[in-house]
Amino acid sequence: MGRIGKTQNEQDSAQAPQGGVGSFSRGPFRFRKEERLRHRQDFQLALRYGTRRHTKHYTVILRRNDLHFSRLGVTVSKSVGNAVKRNRVKRCLREFFRLHKHELPPSHDLVIIAKKGAAMLAYHDVREELAPVLLSSNGV
Repeated sequence: MGRIGKTQNEQDSAQAPQGGVGSFSRGPFRFRKEERLRHRQDFQLALRYGTRRHTKHYTVILRRNDLHFSRLGVTVSKSVGNAVKRNRVKRCLREFFRLHKHELPPSHDLVIIAKKGAAMLAYHDVREELAPVLLSSNGV
């Protein structure tokens, strides 16, 4: 015999927003494709002409762009750790950018290069280390 109607779980999931509870997939906190540095030339221009700032675990490079928004590029070499650790570092840096992009200097390309030891940091530590360098000096 077939079922008639939906179960309570099916009804709840049909009414829930896409992406789960508290999803920021379509809001101002989204990390859009155009906010990423994706081309080698963009990285090279930032490395060549950008302003460098150093922290214990990161080198931060800022370069003005002609766009009306900032973009993020992340570099994590094998010296940081294996692939799992490198991917975790990249996720933490993207999360920092996503949550704080409205407080960052506007219209800048931002390249963050991870140093040894960055894989051991929790997100809270990443925020504590990058916030004074990027958020306090909103004018480059």
